[in-house]
Amino acid sequence: MNNRIRPWHRLIALGIGSMVFAVLAPTVVQAADPPTVQSLSEATTKLQISIDTTWVLLSGFLVFFMQTGFAMLEAGLLRQRSVVNALLENFIDAAVTILAWWAIGFGIAFGTSVGGLFGIDTFFLSQLPAADGSYPLGAPGSTVAINTYTLFFFQFAFAATASTITTGSMAGRTDFIGDLIYSAIMGAISYPLVVHWAWNANGWLTKLYYHDFAGGSVVHTVGGWTALIGAYLLGPRPGRPAWGTLPPAHNLGLATLGTMILWFGWYGFNPGSTLSTANPGLMGLVTINTTLSAGAAALATIIFQYIRTGKWDLVYCLNGSLAGLVAITAPCAFVAPWAAVLIGLTGGILVVLGVDLIESLHIDDPVGAFSVHGINGMMGTLSVGFFAQSELTLNKKAGLFLGGGFDLLAIQLLGVVAIAIFTVAFAFLMYGGLKAIGRLRVNPEADRIGIDAYEHGASVWPDVYAIPESEKNHTQTPDIKAFENE
Repeated sequence: MNNRIRPWHRLIALGIGSMVFAVLAPTVVQAADPPTVQSLSEATTKLQISIDTTWVLLSGFLVFFMQTGFAMLEAGLLRQRSVVNALLENFIDAAVTILAWWAIGFGIAFGTSVGGLFGIDTFFLSQLPAADGSYPLGAPGSTVAINTYTLFFFQFAFAATASTITTGSMAGRTDFIGDLIYSAIMGAISYPLVVHWAWNANGWLTKLYYHDFAGGSVVHTVGGWTALIGAYLLGPRPGRPAWGTLPPAHNLGLATLGTMILWFGWYGFNPGSTLSTANPGLMGLVTINTTLSAGAAALATIIFQYIRTGKWDLVYCLNGSLAGLVAITAPCAFVAPWAAVLIGLTGGILVVLGVDLIESLHIDDPVGAFSVHGINGMMGTLSVGFFAQSELTLNKKAGLFLGGGFDLLAIQLLGVVAIAIFTVAFAFLMYGGLKAIGRLRVNPEADRIGIDAYEHGASVWPDVYAIPESEKNHTQTPDIKAFENE
């Protein structure tokens, strides 16, 4: 028997199938719910939240990667005898901060507000997934449409940055346990309080329309002032040269790599602070302003320093670029590109003058943390009051130089002064307490043999800068002259 289906049999089957489909097709189509305006809106909203969540997480990863940049920059600018200590402090600060931020900090920053001063809930991330497996959006003090855990992580990366800024200014002579304690306090209390004022939807500065888009004052001014007070109370590193002459950096390659990583990470810091991809134009503006300011500042610093010394100075150029990045952090979403260039040029000059000022005050700041972060964090925040475009600001008011009068500038000045006064007072209390219990300055023996040898029993270059076993165990007093040039 021939089992092959003849061609005309196939035609009959195809015809019957077509008739069945024609009869039943309307029923099949009607069985599915037709799309409505509401269903399309819900689908679009879910898609937007998914895209925004991905964007914010990726930006948070970039900000967290800045910890690497800080570690490399500090390691390169310090002397060999304190590099291991700096690397460990930069690493462990993130570990301490995440726990402090989880337990207390996030709740103070974004919890339900009390008088616009601090939050009182959401501690330990108490907002758990609902019974249906859904995740809550934002936090009591946030209006962004991303889930709580994404917001938490992004803001944690900022908190870690604020704490890490202080390690550079206090490098080479801070007790390690003291570092752990003050990092936890910053992540749990001092930094979150300022976040609440300026970034919580009900914070007192937020209600005044204080403008700090990505943390020029909230992160960098807080970190800079805290670092300066710590360096002042610590006193200078042992064996440093006369004031006005900076100790030589031990590895400019590491310092350059760290700075480039920081610049790269800033594209998470500033553009990521949009917290949404709904406005691509704003994302582009923030990115361009960030880059223009960094470039202008680097050029301003290196040219200014060349005029002063006749040398093209790499260290100052690196810090100049960072000064421009810090300066544009607050105004990056509120100013036009031409203003970003002016802000960067100003920051590049200020960082040089700032280093001179700190040296004249006999405060040992090994990486120029206050000049980069403190001075330029304040300047950049105030620049909103001078250069802001009315169509870009939160209250539709322009800066002073664009015909907006003093209103916006006055609010910016009030916020900067309030944050500075609070941070300085808190830092004196925090570091004063550590000093009282003997946990601020490292043991004097560490000054003699080097903090790496005393605290960690290790050297970053063991084949070049070896540490004898006797010094690892602190059993004898070495000749300090052998270490003065390290």
